[in-house]
Amino acid sequence: KGMAIPRKAGIPLSVMKVLDPRQLKPDSREAERILTILDETIVKLEITRLIPRIIGSLDRYSRMLGPEITSRLLEHQNLSMEIQHLLTSPEDKKSMRAAEKRLKCSLRNILRLFLANPLLYHGLKFEVRVRQSPADVFVKAFMEFRDFTLERLLTTPDEEKEKIQFMKDISLRVEKNTKTISALQEELAGVIQTRDEEVSRKDKTIEDLKISMEDLAKNCKVDIQLIMKEGEKQKKEDEEASQDRCARLKEDIQQLGIQLNALVLEHRASELVLRKEKCKTEKEIHKWVQKYDTDMTEKQTTYEETQAAYNKEKEQLSVLMEKHAMLLQEYTLIEEERRMLKEKEEEEAREEARRNKAATCIQAFWKGYLVRSIYKSKLKKGKGKGKGK
Repeated sequence: KGMAIPRKAGIPLSVMKVLDPRQLKPDSREAERILTILDETIVKLEITRLIPRIIGSLDRYSRMLGPEITSRLLEHQNLSMEIQHLLTSPEDKKSMRAAEKRLKCSLRNILRLFLANPLLYHGLKFEVRVRQSPADVFVKAFMEFRDFTLERLLTTPDEEKEKIQFMKDISLRVEKNTKTISALQEELAGVIQTRDEEVSRKDKTIEDLKISMEDLAKNCKVDIQLIMKEGEKQKKEDEEASQDRCARLKEDIQQLGIQLNALVLEHRASELVLRKEKCKTEKEIHKWVQKYDTDMTEKQTTYEETQAAYNKEKEQLSVLMEKHAMLLQEYTLIEEERRMLKEKEEEEAREEARRNKAATCIQAFWKGYLVRSIYKSKLKKGKGKGKGK
C-alpha cells in the first residue's frame, strides 16, 4: 500500500482526489474499455518508435525476432524505400497512394506480431537504445492525455461542483486579502498622520521650551541643558519607534501584496490550463465516443448474425437428437433380440450336449452289454463241448 497523501487545510477530500489522479481507479466497464484502448495505443506508439532503430540493426536482432518478424521488417523497409523513391516523382499519385496503403498494412501486421509476443516487446524495449525524437514528446503527451482522460472519466458531477466551489472559495479569499490590505493601508496612513501630528506637537513643545530656556538661560543653564537632552532623546526614541512600526507595516503590506499577486497569477494560469484541457478532453471524448458507438454497432451486427447461425444449428441439432433417440431405441430392440437369440442358441447347445452325453452313455452301456452277451455265449459253448466228450 502506498503512503497516504496528507490533506491540505481547507481543501475538500473529493477535490484532493481530482487533483491527485494516482488515487483514482476505474469503476465502470466503459471507463475500463476506453483506458484499455488508450493503453494499447500507447504500446503501439512505443513499438512504432522502436521499428526504425530495429530495422537499422536487423542483423543484430534477427535471432531474437525470429524469421517471420524479420521478413515483415525487411518488407516494411523495402516499402519505405519505395515511398521515398516515389516522393521524388510526385506525378505518380496513384502509385504513391497504393504504396502508402501497403506500408500501413505492413505496419499493422508488424504491430500484431509484436502484440502477440509481449515478452519480445519488453525485451527489445530495454535492449534497443533510441535517441530523443519528436515521437517521444508525442508519446509523453498521449500518456498525459490518458491520465487526464482517466481523471475526467472518474470525476463525478458532485466532485466537479465541489471543485468549482473550491475555486470560488479561493476567489473569496483573494477578495478578503485585498480588503485586508486596503484596511492595513488606511491604518498605516492614520498612524503616519498621528505620528506627524505628534512630531509637530513635540516640535512646538521644543520651540516653546527653547524660548523658555532662552529666558531662563542666565539663571538655569544646567536645567535647560538637561531638558534639551531629554527632549532630544525622547524625540529620537519616538521617531525610531514610529519608523520601526512603519517599516513593519510596510513589510506586511509588501508580503501581502506579493502573496496576492502570486495567488492571482497562479489561479489565472491554472484556470487557463484547465480550460484548455477541458476543451481538448471534450473533443477527444466526443471522438472516442463516436468510435465506440461505431465499433459497438458493428459488433452488434456480428453478434446478431452469429446468434442467427447458432439458432439454425441448434434446430439442426434438435432434429439430429430426435433421430439419435429413435436409432438408439431401435438399437436397444436389436440388442435385446440378439441377446434372446444368443440365450436360445446357448440353451440349444446345452441341450445338444446333454443329448450327446446321454447318447454316449447309452452307446457305452450297449457296447458293454454286447461284450458281456458275447462273452457269456462263448462260455456256454465251451461248457457244452466238454460234456459231449
